[in-house]
Amino acid sequence: MTSQIAIAMKRILVLIPIFLFIISVSAQTRKEQRPNIVLIFADDLGWRDVGYQGTDFYETPNIDRLAKDGMVFTQAYAGAGNCAPSRACLLSGQYTPRHGVYAVDSTERGPKNLMRLVPIRNKSGLPSSNVTLAEALKSAGYATGIFGKWHLGGSDGTSPQEQGFDVVFDSRSPNPNARRDEPEDPKGIYSLTREAIAFIEKNKSQPFFAYVSHHAIHTALEARPSSLAKFQAKKPGRQHSNALYAACLYDLDDGVGVLLKKLKDLSLEQNTLVVFTSDNGGTQQSSQEPLRGSKGGYYEGGIREPFIVRWLGVVTPGTRSTVPIHNVDLYPTFLAAASTSVLKGKALDGESLLPLLNGKGALKRQSIFWHFPGYLDNPVIRGRDPIFRTRPVSVIRKGDWKLHLYHEEWLLDGGRMKLDTNTAVELYNIAADIGEQNDLAKTSRAKRDELLDDLLDWIKSVSAPLPAGRNSANAPGKESTQKQRRNSK
Repeated sequence: MTSQIAIAMKRILVLIPIFLFIISVSAQTRKEQRPNIVLIFADDLGWRDVGYQGTDFYETPNIDRLAKDGMVFTQAYAGAGNCAPSRACLLSGQYTPRHGVYAVDSTERGPKNLMRLVPIRNKSGLPSSNVTLAEALKSAGYATGIFGKWHLGGSDGTSPQEQGFDVVFDSRSPNPNARRDEPEDPKGIYSLTREAIAFIEKNKSQPFFAYVSHHAIHTALEARPSSLAKFQAKKPGRQHSNALYAACLYDLDDGVGVLLKKLKDLSLEQNTLVVFTSDNGGTQQSSQEPLRGSKGGYYEGGIREPFIVRWLGVVTPGTRSTVPIHNVDLYPTFLAAASTSVLKGKALDGESLLPLLNGKGALKRQSIFWHFPGYLDNPVIRGRDPIFRTRPVSVIRKGDWKLHLYHEEWLLDGGRMKLDTNTAVELYNIAADIGEQNDLAKTSRAKRDELLDDLLDWIKSVSAPLPAGRNSANAPGKESTQKQRRNSK
C-alpha cells in the first residue's frame, strides 16, 4: 500500500509542472488575444460626407475600404451636437447630465433677451475623479496615447496626462483652429499620424490604445495644394461642391490610409480593433440632406455620424447594422474587447456592442438619450428656430421613433396639459421620415406619450438638470413638471 501511495505521489509531482505550464500558456494566450484598439476620431465630419454614404463630390477611398472590411453602423450617433460634450461622453462613457459638459465654452450663446430660460452652467471638461476610458484600459495593462484634439481642459477639467494617457501629442496646440504655414500638413493630419505610428511601433509587443483625434475637418478648412487642385478641377456635384472642404477631407482620408497600412505592415492588422467615427454632425459648409440640420443641433444632421468597426476574425467584413448606437457605447465595448471589467464605482450609460459585432446577440436596452439645457446661436438649415441652432432640449430615440422635448414650452407654456398647442414636443418616425419633416406629436399620441414618459423617467433617473425661467414665478420647475405628469396619467 505504501509503495502504491509513493508511486501516485511521484505521478502527481510529475504532472504538476505540466499543469502549471498549461495554465501559464493559457494565460499568455489570453493576454495575446486581447486586441489593440485604434480609435480614429474625425472633427465635424457629417454622416453624408463619406463616399460609402453617397457623397457626389468628396472622395474617401480609404474610409470606404475600411467600411468594406468591417461593419458599418448606419444609425450611429454622437454624444452631443458639438465637440466638447461629445468627447466628454466618449471618454467618460456617460451622458451629459452625469459629467456636465454641455457645450463649448458656454451654454448661453446668443441674444440673451430672446432666451426664455436661464441655462444650466456648462463645465469645461472632465474632473480627475471621472475615470476615463484611457484610465480603465491603462489599469488593464494597455499602453495609451492620444494624438490630437483633447478639448476637455479648462478650469473644470484636467490634462490628458492626468486622465490616463501615457503619451500625448498635438501639433496644433494651443490654438488648433488657427491657420498654419504648413503647406504639406496644414491640419496636422500627417504629424498626428506619424506620432501615432511611432507609439504603435514602440508598443507593438503589448496591447495598446491609440486615440487618433484629428482636427480635420473643423474650420479653418485647409488642405495640401495638390489636393485642392484636384477638386478645383473636378466637376461639382449636385449636393456637394466645395473644393476646399473636399480637399481637407481627402487629406484626412489619406492619413487614415497611412495609419491602416502601417498596421498591416507591422502584422498588427489581425489583432487590432479599429473604429472610425466623428464627434458631431457636419457644419453648414456641407449639406447633410436628407438629414435635417447640422452641427450644434439635435436633429439627425447634428448628431448622426459615420461609424465603422473593423475587427478581423470577429466582425464579418461588409456587414451593416441598423441598430441605433451612441458614442457612450465605445467605453463598455472596448472594456469587453479587452476582457476587463468596469472599475468599481464607475457608472456607465452605454452598452457593449460586442453582441452586434460578433453576430451572437442583440442589445438589451431600448432607448438612447441626449440632454442639452442651454442655447447655441446661429440657426441651421431647416432648423426649428430662426435665431438659435438649438434651444434647451432633451431627446430620446427608441426603436424607429425619436422625440424632442423643448424645455421652454414644457416649463413655461403649460407642459403636458397643453401639448396640442405649445409645441413642447416633436415626434418623428425615423424609419419612414429620416429628414424629420413630418411631426407626428398630435396624430400619434399613444407613441408620443410612451416616449415622453420614458424620457421623463430617464431625466429623473440621471438627475438631469432643467433650466429655470428668468421670471421664476413663470417657471413650474422640476417638481411641478412631475406633478403635471402624474395628474395627466
